[in-house]
Amino acid sequence: MSLMISVSGIRGVVGESLTPKNLTAFAMSFAAWTLRRNHEKKARIVIGRDTRPTGKAISDLVSNTLLLCGCDVIDLGVATTPTVEIAVMAEQADGGLIITASHNPVAWNALKMLNHLGEFLGAQEVEELLDIAEKEQFVTARWDSIGAISHKSEYDNYHIEKVLQLPCIDPASIAREHFSVLVDCVEGAGSSIVPMLCERLGIESVIQVACGGTGLFPRNPEPIEENLSSTIAALHNSGCDFALIVDPDVDRLALLCEDGTLFGEEYTLVACADFYLKHKLGPVANNLSSSRALRDIANHYGVACYSAKVGEANVSALMKEKAAVIGGEGNGGVILPELHYGRDALVGIALIVQAFTLWRSENGRGTLSQFRHHFPDYSMSKQKIVLDKADRESLDNIFDDIALYYHTAKVNTLDGLKLDFSDSWVHLRPSNTEPVVRIYAEAPSKAQADALASELKGAIETRGSGTKKHE
Repeated sequence: MSLMISVSGIRGVVGESLTPKNLTAFAMSFAAWTLRRNHEKKARIVIGRDTRPTGKAISDLVSNTLLLCGCDVIDLGVATTPTVEIAVMAEQADGGLIITASHNPVAWNALKMLNHLGEFLGAQEVEELLDIAEKEQFVTARWDSIGAISHKSEYDNYHIEKVLQLPCIDPASIAREHFSVLVDCVEGAGSSIVPMLCERLGIESVIQVACGGTGLFPRNPEPIEENLSSTIAALHNSGCDFALIVDPDVDRLALLCEDGTLFGEEYTLVACADFYLKHKLGPVANNLSSSRALRDIANHYGVACYSAKVGEANVSALMKEKAAVIGGEGNGGVILPELHYGRDALVGIALIVQAFTLWRSENGRGTLSQFRHHFPDYSMSKQKIVLDKADRESLDNIFDDIALYYHTAKVNTLDGLKLDFSDSWVHLRPSNTEPVVRIYAEAPSKAQADALASELKGAIETRGSGTKKHE
């Protein structure tokens, strides 16, 4: 397993591709890059981690490396990814590092890198950092110039306060609904802050599942349907009105309706955008793998909908360019520039609970599943295929062949290959975080979406020479 390097940082299996050597090298590169941008003045770096068993050791290694490179470190300890992003801005720091592999299994970990705006590095910034790493243009401090470390624990509460201060959020109205909600944090970084937010929002009863913060994920931590059978069972047993589910670093939000059906991670952003546009009109943005439902919502409000390459940094950059008021990705990630330019499940929770509250007040109460049917209805199929190295290296040729075969489709090659048909679409793209090609398809029904995704999976296998397996 090779080390994955992207705008999201570096990611790999601890002890295999993610080693002390490359962690130290990238920490030193980040320090040098930050110092260079800071005109060689001492830099201040915010660092946080999720709850994985390897997180503390990696955090200590990275922090000490930064100190020896002459950087001051502000250590938040266990913190969500969006909390670290907000802390970088609040501290007026020169950058941030987050030790988390997000939705990857527990054996994985990663080093996510933030600039002084608390945002993931853009492609050019990543290239600058990689050039430093390749040329080993590191900067180390003399014995009397090493950095200092400080520990801060107040940013969970700070983050919650920032969410509650949004003008569109009204905890009093939520409290009048007397909601009972199940919260599943998969033993990740949200284990404390998510239940705390729910209580502060006015949710009457919060039933906690996998909120011990052990970092030992009781299931596959990606919050998608096939991984949520135990959460669905817990919801049925609890009798709660709905369930909120986050990934280990809390930048993605999924919901379960009262009957155990998925609200749909694609519809997290759709519902949040529909609500927020009532308060602030403006363009919206998603990525190329996201549902057409957001475009339909944008059309309803008479605003533009733009699509970027997959990846938070890419979506954020497009949002800035187009002055989008809300955006995100179809994996349950919501970006609200009014707070910060980062995917934030806490913001998503506040917006969607408030949206559901408003809908109930206008529709004589009702359930979350009924609220879900209020939105344009599409079905998504998300599959993936693992290719041999030779086929991964020849993906461009494979995609060219597929585009020629489906010549009646509208072709977009901004990010892999997207084929737009009259009533459906399919997007094929190599993952930034795993050695796979992701296949996303959307159509009027689940059967049609599954068939389209399977058809394109077969097309990749037919044109590839060394396909290894598919899932």
